Amino acid sequence: MNSARRALNRGTSLIEVMLAVALTAVSALGLMATQLWIARHGHDSELHERAALIADAVAESTHSSDASDAINRAAVEQWKRRGADTAPGAAVSVLPSGNASVAMVVWPAIRNASAAGQIIDPATECGAAPAPLGMACVAIAFAQ
Repeated sequence: MNSARRALNRGTSLIEVMLAVALTAVSALGLMATQLWIARHGHDSELHERAALIADAVAESTHSSDASDAINRAAVEQWKRRGADTAPGAAVSVLPSGNASVAMVVWPAIRNASAAGQIIDPATECGAAPAPLGMACVAIAFAQ
């Protein structure tokens, strides 16, 4: 009886080792995918924050009460150039909207697409108009 019990408990089989390696590999792939997702969306959040700050700066520079219109236009143009440096393909604009204006920053966004090429993330609203497909947008309305 003792020799039969010792024979069963001698060591691990090759199947048990392969199963352990497979589980470790699947877990490692899951961790790598999570890290990639965090890095991608962290960068997108950083761009969104920068765009919001630039849109706010454009709105503030358009209605400075202690400066002339020429100085205000120069400040807006300077922020437009800075906004274009925020991300490749970024654009800054000031659009009239009734009694107010809208400072808008648009840049290429990270979008998730399925294998068939269908867009999972729909176009986001940017002020009163939808952002172009594949673009992210920040819009701040202000009164002049």
